Amino acid sequence: MKYLFFLLFFTVSFTASSQKITDTIDSQKLKEKREIHISLPASYEKNKTKKYPLVVLLDGDYLMDPFQGAFSYGAYWDDLPEVIIVGISQNKNNERESDCTVDKDTGLPTEKGEKFFEFIGQELLPAIQKNYRIAPFKIIAGHDITAGFLNFFLYKDVPLFDAYISLSPDLAPGMEEQIPERIGLIAKPIYYYHSTADGDVKKMQEKIQKLDSEAKLIKKPTLNYRFDEFKGASHYSLVLYSIPNALYQFFSIYQPISMVEFNEKIATMPSGYSEYLEKKYDVIEKSLGIKMPIRINDFRAIEAAILKNKDYNDFDALSIMARKSYPKAMLADYHLAMMFEKKGDNKNAVKYYKAAFQKEEIGSLTKDMMLDKADTLKKTFAKKGKEPVQEPVAEPATDQPVDTPVEEPKEEKKAE
Repeated sequence: MKYLFFLLFFTVSFTASSQKITDTIDSQKLKEKREIHISLPASYEKNKTKKYPLVVLLDGDYLMDPFQGAFSYGAYWDDLPEVIIVGISQNKNNERESDCTVDKDTGLPTEKGEKFFEFIGQELLPAIQKNYRIAPFKIIAGHDITAGFLNFFLYKDVPLFDAYISLSPDLAPGMEEQIPERIGLIAKPIYYYHSTADGDVKKMQEKIQKLDSEAKLIKKPTLNYRFDEFKGASHYSLVLYSIPNALYQFFSIYQPISMVEFNEKIATMPSGYSEYLEKKYDVIEKSLGIKMPIRINDFRAIEAAILKNKDYNDFDALSIMARKSYPKAMLADYHLAMMFEKKGDNKNAVKYYKAAFQKEEIGSLTKDMMLDKADTLKKTFAKKGKEPVQEPVAEPATDQPVDTPVEEPKEEKKAE
């Protein structure tokens, strides 16, 4: 019987939050059918053009649920992006042992291990990329023997994966020295996380710690590296400690502007607040392959920084970014109105508050708010008979003081 290069048979179950798919790949490399499980994000069917980072899980039988839970929780608060997760079944007949066969002399995959390596790169990834909208950023993760095996993808001149999560890895001979050497030579940005625990398998700990000591000597801006050694955890429980640490390490740039980021990085700047915001989202797109509109909350945080430091002209650049991200919303005109109001040009401030009134509401900005602000300013200079020369004392964007972000980012999400 002749087989196609690979065949995918889909059994789809739909839930309110995600789609879970069970596939079978008829692999020429492995000479067998291999079951995989795919988790698609809730927005996958709603947004037909959006692409998602890919997470490939070795030991997908038991790593699927904890990874899916961590991503679901992080995505709810917009701390982590939505992703497509693919888990490879390896424990129905203890396939993981033969999948990860390594030559004891060379320390390289051999026999079925070599075929499994080719299966991932030459069959699985092409199949997923053909059938789903995948962003350029790809993660691979595994536990003990599969965690050690995933490191072989770093041996390629141009690694297939961008990020590696190695949970208590059983490292192949020489790997504790070869991996630091490889990540030091690779030109593209690499994200690398590995972990152990005081209750971990002792014979594995020495190599893991050796790898860490060597990796910490590497000083290059393109390496995002973290190692954890958990106290009071076992070889198995360390998995649940490690996953959120790895994900929040890798996706730290993705997260909305927090109070810590605002106070320590943004508010202390003398100028350039809108430029900071533009660069933040440019890095998200270039490093993670995620193209997204600037969050409303992040606009309001930059607004607060401008007000705090009285750099009112920066509202002009911020309004340009707002109009690009939300062309139908009132945000851009609101920023221009704020600029003119703070500079004492009440006539133009009223003009742009009225223009904002004609646009769609967004976040906590409402039509009533724009109308009230315009009316207040008109009454102010109407009483004086002319527009004041001195800068007026204007109310802040909300009832909160202007020396803190107008609204905490995570609060804003719920208000939309």
